[in-house]
Amino acid sequence: MKRRPLPPRGPEEERLLAQAWASADHTETDALFLRLLREMQPGDLSGQLALALGGWPGPAPIGFLKAWPKARCYLVDPVPARLEPLASALSAMPGVARRCRILSGDLSSADLPAATYGLVLSADLLHRLDDPLDLWRAIQRVLKPGAPLLVMDLMRPPSPGWAESLVATYADDLPASLQQDFRATLFAAYEPAEIRAQLEAAGIPDLEVVVVSDRHLAIRRFPA
Repeated sequence: MKRRPLPPRGPEEERLLAQAWASADHTETDALFLRLLREMQPGDLSGQLALALGGWPGPAPIGFLKAWPKARCYLVDPVPARLEPLASALSAMPGVARRCRILSGDLSSADLPAATYGLVLSADLLHRLDDPLDLWRAIQRVLKPGAPLLVMDLMRPPSPGWAESLVATYADDLPASLQQDFRATLFAAYEPAEIRAQLEAAGIPDLEVVVVSDRHLAIRRFPA
């Protein structure tokens, strides 16, 4: 199935979608993300600074900070509205919030010093970028040598009928706006072979690309 990039969205539409997704149930996908991270055995991350890049329709960064109580984490998203629900949730968790900082700006303009982060995480961002190489180049620049990396994103299904089946299975009880957005993101997502080509173009072909569910894939590097 040919990829269809997401249509342009104004700030207000992004804000409304972010608020709507924040109210949805992300238990399954958050659990999958954290399970994949645990499988990588990154250690207790004491003294390490993690970087979480974009997307985040659910509370996965908060789950990460709770599961790794010695970790600190910076959060960046090219669309600030998608971080507003997380900022609101963090305000009620001072013990977690003090280990978390939300940075303004996108992948190129945010204050992200090179070779600084002992772990980079990303969820639901890759398919939203105008140029996917922006993500891979940013990761290559900011990640410490040998440090672990976990990117999880939707995977484009092979046919429109398959996409509709996924919408019916996982979004049937969601509002029409979220069903439409989920459908659009499935069409905008990448196939594993496309991501491998991106990694080759970015000069980091050693990352592992694996299918982790019927609609998700993961790109990861285990700790050296």
